[in-house]
Amino acid sequence: MRHFDFAPLYRATVGFDQIADMMDRALSSDGAQPSYPPYNIEKTADDAYRISIAVAGFSDEDLSVEMKEHQLVVSARKAEEDGGKTYLHRGIATRAFERRFTLADHVRVTGATHENGMLHIDLKREIPEALKPRRIAIARASGAPAIEKDVVDAQAVN
Repeated sequence: MRHFDFAPLYRATVGFDQIADMMDRALSSDGAQPSYPPYNIEKTADDAYRISIAVAGFSDEDLSVEMKEHQLVVSARKAEEDGGKTYLHRGIATRAFERRFTLADHVRVTGATHENGMLHIDLKREIPEALKPRRIAIARASGAPAIEKDVVDAQAVN
């Protein structure tokens, strides 16, 4: 596997430490990513997303969804309740898991629902007013009234 040195990025940029750290983590991982439980990430609107995780066999009390410093942490712990059952085949995995998703700036969790063995987590990107494009009036040097130029609204880049 190739090794990339991100030191030049640290010398030439200010405030992009998170991006370089994220790339470093992604490239240094050994490739053995956990595949349990399976999940989907879908875009439901321009600034809205949904993470759907298959959690068959878990109840609402067994599941936990938390936000920690730009990370969404979904975990589950199944209470041991064998009840003297004897399984001939046990194909439904109810082992404990913890799945982490790194969220971009200004993305927040708006809700979570658990239905039909699926945990749905809804996310929304809310850009603060200070970061949205705004129209600037251009004043004439001769003291005449300002002329407002037509400004094309910028669409969010996803």
